[in-house]
Amino acid sequence: MFYYDIETERLFLKNISKDDREFIFSQFSDDVVNRYLFDAEPLTDLEGADEIIDFYIQPEPRLQHRWIIVRKSDGVKMGTCGLHCWNQKEDKVEIGYDLKEEFWGNGYMQEAMKEVITFASRNMNIKEISACIYIDNKRSIRLAENLGFVLSGSRYELFRGKEYLHNIFTLAN
Repeated sequence: MFYYDIETERLFLKNISKDDREFIFSQFSDDVVNRYLFDAEPLTDLEGADEIIDFYIQPEPRLQHRWIIVRKSDGVKMGTCGLHCWNQKEDKVEIGYDLKEEFWGNGYMQEAMKEVITFASRNMNIKEISACIYIDNKRSIRLAENLGFVLSGSRYELFRGKEYLHNIFTLAN
């Protein structure tokens, strides 16, 4: 799979790279960004950012990819979005996204995710995309529903010895 940069009306989704080290650290050490992410501890050092980047820039073929969301008007990095857990046999993939709080409510993530969904459908032959969203993450749930995802199940995610209920939203192509 060849991943490429994506351009929208207001955004540039650039492939994550080693140059994004400071941004990734800033993003994933931010308590607000991490509030509903129950899969890893908030970053405490730049080496943690390196590990995230290394995970997403493994040589092809790989089952995950991440883009940095950059606002075209001023080049500001606002968040990330991407695909992971690609099941090639069943043509399914999961999406994930995060955005710094100062950029919430402007439609940026909806704009970015529309293009990522199109990318997955056209370039990866994906038939089903899912999003695993913590039940209290109302903004993320609203985004998924606005993109056409429907509630298809739920599961608990174990984090720090506690279980957190997540809803699974699915978009079938």
